[in-house]
Amino acid sequence: MVLVTGATGLVGSHLVLHLLENGEEVRALYRNKENIQNTKSFFEWKKQSSLFEKINWAKGDITDIPSLERAFETIDYVYHCAAFISFAPDDEEQMRKTNIEGTANIVNFCLAKQVKKLCHVSSIAALGDLQEHETIITEETEWNPEISRSDYAISKFGAEMEVWRGQQEGLSVVIVNPGVILGPGFWNSGSSEIFHRIKKGLNYYTEGATGFVTAEDVARSMYGLMKSPIQKERFVLVTKSITYHDLSDLIATSLGKKKPSVYLKPWVTGLAWRVDWLIATLFFRKRQLSKATAIALHTQSQFDNSKIKNALNFEFEDIGKYILKISDTI
Repeated sequence: MVLVTGATGLVGSHLVLHLLENGEEVRALYRNKENIQNTKSFFEWKKQSSLFEKINWAKGDITDIPSLERAFETIDYVYHCAAFISFAPDDEEQMRKTNIEGTANIVNFCLAKQVKKLCHVSSIAALGDLQEHETIITEETEWNPEISRSDYAISKFGAEMEVWRGQQEGLSVVIVNPGVILGPGFWNSGSSEIFHRIKKGLNYYTEGATGFVTAEDVARSMYGLMKSPIQKERFVLVTKSITYHDLSDLIATSLGKKKPSVYLKPWVTGLAWRVDWLIATLFFRKRQLSKATAIALHTQSQFDNSKIKNALNFEFEDIGKYILKISDTI
């Protein structure tokens, strides 16, 4: 049997569907019963309600060790998708607890229960930093601990360290590092929230760029890696790098909405995160914009996806066509 953590999230829901479509027996971990509705709605949109009924749901939390005991019964393979995603500085403690401590718990259970293989969902945020002579980020790009980065990136890097620790203790592992993941059914949270913002009328854009990938491609590549003899490896999952400006235009066009037309210059976002910090400090409010996020909005990053292509003979879906396909579900 296969265990999927984070099964009610964007990646987890797509992965559970893909596993069931391939005849796998799936146990899906959830924290709140209400969140199961997100997965159910996604299955209904995909016209796969009958497969939804085959899911073996298990209530649990990756930071609650007793709740994981039942979840790991008779499990052979684990897909670890659960994570806390936030770029608000106030969420640092929660991110570290969920992403690092939670991953350590999953690794420990895999070792104790003699799980055959673990696939961990990391992020491109956990990849390394380019040196002066380098132009594209790969799986081998070295992490520089002296460079300032988001708390989320640090927590995902720490989670990877726990997975590699498990590998050193005898666990078979693979890690995937997806870019920004796009997919239907979760419009009010995470990366897909940009669709709702543009639908409501987003006027601003920046010229930063990062890697994007579809949720389906993440699920397909994870399944392919778990079915292969590949282990002790990490894989960048990025279709291509797109500027935030171009992505906004693509989404606006697919929704029949006005394209964002006001360019936010670096000094504007630089001022914005400082004002946000001041307001949060004076009025004890949660931070909305961090320095790392403000910088990222104007940073153009390119990623090499050749490793996963060569390993699985994998082809990524076109992002533009994908956006057109899923926009009518909003």
